[in-house]
Amino acid sequence: MKALGRHILSEFYDCDKKVLDNHELIQESMVKAAKDAKATVVETAFHKFNPYGVSGMVVIAESHLAIHTWPEYGYAAVDVFTCGDEIDPWLIHQSLVDAFSSKRHEANEIPRGVLGGKNLTHKLVLAGV
Repeated sequence: MKALGRHILSEFYDCDKKVLDNHELIQESMVKAAKDAKATVVETAFHKFNPYGVSGMVVIAESHLAIHTWPEYGYAAVDVFTCGDEIDPWLIHQSLVDAFSSKRHEANEIPRGVLGGKNLTHKLVLAGV
């Protein structure tokens, strides 16, 4: 691997507005997406805004997933950052396309921690997880 991590910046358009305003469903969908990609979920934090919108994060041993929703526009912005090459962040992206019923989505991948072209390894060491 030539980078410590992979960062996917996803934009989901024309989504189910009721889904995007339901913080419990958003949390369940993001945790499921992480687990489906074989990531190790460590912790979650989600907040429902008034009158609408959800922000949240799923901390995974391999890094994180973060979301901000604008249900009134049917739009969600998601960051998926994975370290190492064990987890495919694109599996998480696709799972969220399905969960949000997104009719249109765009995403870009950015390599993170490119350290002089060295071959890098990343091994997880978790105590008590």
